Amino acid sequence: MSLTVAGIGQEQGQDKRQQLIAAAFRLFYVHSIHGIGINQILQESGVAKKTLYHHFSGKDELIEAVVSYRHQVFYLWLSERMQAATAGLAAIEAMFTALDDWFNDRVPCLHDFRGCFFINSCAEFTDAGHPVHKLCVAHKDSIIGLIGEQVASLGLAREAGLELTEALGLLKEGAIVSAQLRDNTAALRARSLAQALVQGYLVRQAGGA
Repeated sequence: MSLTVAGIGQEQGQDKRQQLIAAAFRLFYVHSIHGIGINQILQESGVAKKTLYHHFSGKDELIEAVVSYRHQVFYLWLSERMQAATAGLAAIEAMFTALDDWFNDRVPCLHDFRGCFFINSCAEFTDAGHPVHKLCVAHKDSIIGLIGEQVASLGLAREAGLELTEALGLLKEGAIVSAQLRDNTAALRARSLAQALVQGYLVRQAGGA
């Protein structure tokens, strides 16, 4: 059974807990986590304060739920885009094509692009031991895992595969930051670099066989 995730801003019919999480995400993503208070979340969600505290002990617990929610939405979206392509290079290219759609506001479930929610959140929770920081790191690790699955399909030696996975992860992160700062074509340029990178590894492996 495949999971389905409602688009941001389409919470009608969802339970109150999900309404709170989705409303909080919208506000946090646009205005920052620390810049938003409980009353603003209540107003945005249309949920009573008593209901909020029925579901969450306080803002900290709500923040963690929001980060987990964003992870689910983003991971599901990206994994489906990659899995729709042929395993290996085509799936890696599909990842960057998907990012291009995100950067250019063609993915309603991800909200209009305002950078990486996890990078932004880590900047607000810099203590590596904080639960929010840990959740953000876990998200990034999960995306590296998606990339690693496709690199494994290339049949490279173990060390080369790990190195390529890390390099592609760095390309992805660089594209996100570049798109946030100044360049909404960053994903397409990163895709070209990724193609050359993968081909280079394949050529080197074939030459060493």
